[in-house]
Amino acid sequence: MKKRIRALIEESVAKNLADALLLSGGLDTSILALVLKRLNVECHSVSVSLEGRGEDIEYLMKLKEFLHIDPLVVFVTVEEAISAIPEVIRILKSFDPAIPNDLVLYFGMKKLKEEGMMSVMTGDGADEIFAGYSYMAKIDDLNSYILKMLKGIRFNSDPIGQHFGIEVKKPYLSQEIKSFAGKIPRSLRIRDGWGKWILRKAYEEFLPKDLVYQSKRPLEVGSGMSYVRDFLSSKISDEEFYEKEKLYGMKFYGKDHLYYFEIYKEVCGIIPPPNEDEISCPNCGGGKRSSHCRICGYSERII
Repeated sequence: MKKRIRALIEESVAKNLADALLLSGGLDTSILALVLKRLNVECHSVSVSLEGRGEDIEYLMKLKEFLHIDPLVVFVTVEEAISAIPEVIRILKSFDPAIPNDLVLYFGMKKLKEEGMMSVMTGDGADEIFAGYSYMAKIDDLNSYILKMLKGIRFNSDPIGQHFGIEVKKPYLSQEIKSFAGKIPRSLRIRDGWGKWILRKAYEEFLPKDLVYQSKRPLEVGSGMSYVRDFLSSKISDEEFYEKEKLYGMKFYGKDHLYYFEIYKEVCGIIPPPNEDEISCPNCGGGKRSSHCRICGYSERII
């Protein structure tokens, strides 16, 4: 199975070549960088860091030394990140609390646009295919869950890429890999406390062990962009937070979530009601088609 996974990923990368790779230094994009190197393909790579914070830099430097690549690191200030929040919310039409993740995509693609790049490769889909999220360990029928999820999954890299006129390539989501996903036993996805176990085993001979067996971290954490959450939260008092929860009749997952909502009201207006093929979100009242509301970030899943 390890050889089959490597073959499928290599075939998909070869079919989804792009001008650049959005490289975090995490497992998924490190594998893509490795495959591109083995294919002898020239591909620029770009990473994003909030003022040098986050763990990604450490792993990125290890990958740089191992593969002899020279990724471009975009250093973003806190002020620049906060100033970009209204634009990101306008693009996504969402005030999901994961906005700091999307800031990483925004600044990465913004830089690519400035450099004249027209397409970018991302690691989207690897966590979904190979079970990289911690909550998945609690799901009994994991294969059915993953296959159902893959039918309607969307990634914010697409609208952000569209905003900048950049085509987003996702090798992990080729039809061949998605079809293969149903054949991976649960025991090979999660084992010994590791998600994406079989993906790690497939590449442990080809990448440094500390790169292969690094823990899963969201983009906002690895890039240091999670500091934006802390910064915004420090600007809102407990009293204001609870008063506005009552005022808006909505549950916010944190003070930064309240901040995103108030920006959403300014740049997007009122929350649109559900369409005929949607159900109403119990939190914001907007339309949703799955357990996750793409407008407010409400999820029926307990993580």
